[in-house]
Amino acid sequence: MKVLALISGGIDSPVAAYMVGRMNVKVIPIYFDNSPFSSGEAKNRAVECIGRLSKILGLKEAYIFPYGVCLQELSNRCKRNLICVLCRRMMFRVAERFALEVEASALVTGESLGQVASQTLQNVFVEDKAVKIPILRPLIGLNKEESVKIARRIGTYEISTRNVVSCTVNPKHPATKAKLSQILEEEKKLNIEKLVFDVVSGRKKVFLG
Repeated sequence: MKVLALISGGIDSPVAAYMVGRMNVKVIPIYFDNSPFSSGEAKNRAVECIGRLSKILGLKEAYIFPYGVCLQELSNRCKRNLICVLCRRMMFRVAERFALEVEASALVTGESLGQVASQTLQNVFVEDKAVKIPILRPLIGLNKEESVKIARRIGTYEISTRNVVSCTVNPKHPATKAKLSQILEEEKKLNIEKLVFDVVSGRKKVFLG
């Protein structure tokens, strides 16, 4: 089986990729580059995490997607408190489209319930409705301390805890109980197909190992 692992460079997503990859599943890491709404250090942190995972799991390739265009559109057109959920749905759509190209069967994320606004049970439900591909969340039953323990063991913790600017579009008061009807109304303001096409088309391949 082949899966796409969404790697942010934070503590959780590399751990999630590791937990699935150790089960003899082929993992392809993907990173959404938020430039110009993030620092170059954020990208470097994610790439280093991916490099560390490649040594453990024998990964051969990863992909970087230019996601700034999506964040620009969300920031310009949509309600600010819903941006986190809208952003996650767009990421899932991009990943699903790319999964079809590389014949991946599922997506892997580092979400665990309730740690940030996009991870409340209601928001996770709404986010999943954007795609049909399965989304695996191996950390869903772990607390932060358990994830940190694994990150230390596999050597990604020191990389992941570097202080970087990963996204300047995050709202001050994000919605924690977004309704699907609200989100669908906001998405009418976007040319979703074009955004997905542009992001997938602009990807860059990184050779590992």
